[in-house]
Amino acid sequence: MNWKLKKHDLLGLLPEALVLTRTRDRDLRYLSFDDGPDPEHTPKLLDTLARHNVKASFFLVGEKIEQYPEIVQRIVADGHMIGNHSYSHWSFRNMNLRKQLDEVYRTDALLRLFDNRPHHRMRPPHGYVGAKLLLHFARRKRSFIYWSYDSLDYQDRPIEALISRLRDDPPSAGDIVLMHDDSDKAAEALDVLLPEWLDQGIRFGALPGNAP
Repeated sequence: MNWKLKKHDLLGLLPEALVLTRTRDRDLRYLSFDDGPDPEHTPKLLDTLARHNVKASFFLVGEKIEQYPEIVQRIVADGHMIGNHSYSHWSFRNMNLRKQLDEVYRTDALLRLFDNRPHHRMRPPHGYVGAKLLLHFARRKRSFIYWSYDSLDYQDRPIEALISRLRDDPPSAGDIVLMHDDSDKAAEALDVLLPEWLDQGIRFGALPGNAP
């Protein structure tokens, strides 16, 4: 089984142009990383991805973009997609629409400095998005990116348990894999698993960014 939240099944009923939980791709899987950039952990993860020639997607926090722009520069230079994970990483649940939009557009402005895209794929912090923000995005033909495969790399369990779980049930074609780059767990697990998966013919890619 893949680890899916029931909420994501419901979101999957919405048009893909508005909310994407998985792709229809029959060949690729999509690794995605939340909560960076992080000066200790993101470079190690980028080294791991480069070592195995794998492209991925990074949903970045605005406050951290301001602190560590050189890491964002490397993410883009290495050929990965950069997406919007809000400015503060506070949940949108208790914010009004005006505050939510400030979080979104403030981070868009920072990301634009690195790839010249006016808008970016959005993954809301903690996965929460309300009806008003959904409607705002729908009117402006913008999209949210969720995931279909939760790695659970944020759980307080030994790295061996993470590797074993992912090895026993690897992502399927079209899956968007949720991972994080605010610890070394993703890098350590992928350094073991990517050679195995690539040998099995499993391929990975970066999600396409919004059109400029």
